This record gives sequence, C-alpha cells and structure tokens, in this order.
Amino acid sequence: MPDQIHPAERLLNLVIALVNTSARMTKEQIRRSVAGYADAASDDAFERMFERDKDTLRELGIPILTVTGSGHGDDIGYRIDQEAYALPPIDLTAAELGVLSLAAQFWQDSSARVDTSRAITKLRAVGAAPEATDLVAGLAPRVSAGGDAFAPLLDAVQARQAVTFRYRAASSGEVLTRVVEPWKLLARRGGWFVVGRDRDREAPRSFRLSRIEGRVRTVGPPDAFGEPDAAALADVLASWSAGESRVATLAVRPERAEALRARAVDATDELDVTDPWLARVVADRDLVHVPFTSAWELAEEAVGYGDAVVVLAPPAVRETVLRLLRVATTLDEQGESHG
Repeated sequence: MPDQIHPAERLLNLVIALVNTSARMTKEQIRRSVAGYADAASDDAFERMFERDKDTLRELGIPILTVTGSGHGDDIGYRIDQEAYALPPIDLTAAELGVLSLAAQFWQDSSARVDTSRAITKLRAVGAAPEATDLVAGLAPRVSAGGDAFAPLLDAVQARQAVTFRYRAASSGEVLTRVVEPWKLLARRGGWFVVGRDRDREAPRSFRLSRIEGRVRTVGPPDAFGEPDAAALADVLASWSAGESRVATLAVRPERAEALRARAVDATDELDVTDPWLARVVADRDLVHVPFTSAWELAEEAVGYGDAVVVLAPPAVRETVLRLLRVATTLDEQGESHG
C-alpha cells in the first residue's frame, strides 16, 4: 500500500486544482482527481477531510467560492476567486525587506531553512535596496528548532487528534510518557511549546518541544476534541508571565546573544569584581542586565548560548544553569555507556 499523502501536500494539491479549474469542481471531482483525498476510508471521512481543508484554506486567506450549478440548486462546486487571490506587484522598501529577513532568521529548523532562504533571495531581487538586512542586523531572535516533533504536532493540532510522547522534565531530568490533546503551537523566548490538555493530569499544560524524546505518535481518531477552552488557554499563557519581575546580571561575549541584549535594562546595583574569578570572567565580556520572571526559563535560554553567556546573579538562575548542565552531562554519559 502506498504511503498516505501529507496533509500539507494535500492542501497544496487542492489549491492548485481550484486555481486551475475553468469553472468549478464538485466534491466528487475533487475526491476523484485531487491527490490525497483517495486516502479517505469512507464518504464521511472524506467529508470531514474536505470540510477541514476548506476551512483551513479560508483561515489562511485563500478565497474559496461556493458555486451553485445553473440547473440544480444542490449541484454545488468550488473554485478560488482569481482576482482576490492574485498578489499585486511586489514593491518592498528596504525596511520591509529587512523585517522579512528578520522573520526568516527566526526559523532555525532545518525543515524550513531552505524554503525561507529561497523566498528571501527572491524578494531581495525586487527589494528597494541591497542594504535592507542591515536595518535588522544582530536582532534575530534565537529560537531553537522544534525538531522532529514540530510537524506531527502541527498536524495533530489541525486534525484535533490526541498525541503521546516521552517528555523529559526540566527540573529533574525524569522522562515520562504524556498523552496530550494539543491546542496550539507557540514560539516563546527561545523555543517552541505545545499547549494542550494533559489527559493523565486532566489539566491544561505546556510542553517545550526540545524536551520531547523520540517520536510523537497520534492516539485515537481525528476530531476527538473540540476547540480549546478560552479560559483554560488564557490561564496557561498567563502562568508564563506570572511571578515577580527580577533582573539577572550576565557576562556576555562581545557581539553574542543579541536577543538577550535587546531585552537589557539599566541596572542601579554595581557588581563587586574584587573576586579574582569574577574579575577574569568579566575582563573580556560585557555586563548585561536582563529582566525575568522565571529562573528556569532564563536559565534554559542562557544555556542555549553555551560559553558565550555566564550568569553572575541572582544565585537562583546561576544554580539552575549549573543543574541543567549537570543533567546534560549525565545524559551524555548515559549515551556513551549504551553506545
């Protein structure tokens, strides 16, 4: 049996078909001629698949028209409004092209890097000025890749299908199996997160994709749960910014960790550099003061920069960095012992 077509490829096939149809395409024609819909196991499965894809394309701004046949009111077809779908001539200013370049740098995942680089190269060909990217030099945010977990989670969010995966806790390094109803994928300060309902805990939770180990697998049928509860989702998002705002002091190598530098604030407290070790650390580095509410979050971000960033204060963040490094060292030793 041939492999099923990926949902993203099926959506693209549908767009191509509806753009190129001379008049309209009925559901029967779409199921018969558009690659990907033959995978539907039944008429009901096809109906759900097509309605979900149609809604997704409309949410993306693709104008799909419903066209009724002249002879019968129930003879319904679909096509894309060519006039509304066509893009006007591209005329980007240097600042606009710079912002797009910054957005492209946001995507560090190898699965998207090739496509974004190709797109930016084409846009630069019609951009207003070659120095456009200079406007955002050094401001690119560091967002770790979603890895192999990103694509299956994105599909599961769209299909409203539960997933299971093994997840390593940040505090202890313990790996547990989680079963989650995924609501949304969000990028937040250095990483990708999936937000959803943890079935075992019967409560909303958020999970950092970089801590997912192994494959993400679907559990049960599509359309297994509805839209996320707005209040529960708001509570999860609010918990990320909850807590007292404090300021950490970091020693940063020159021209490194620009995302941290962009959030820096002026500090009134002077750092005592009489300690010989501290004096050596700051001798060839810049002191950067960064506000934070979560010690774990800032520690994980700092660890991601390697030896370019040393946390000097407060002790809670520094100790968390050391704990993360010890866990990473333990994992490396475990990998070598099983190699």
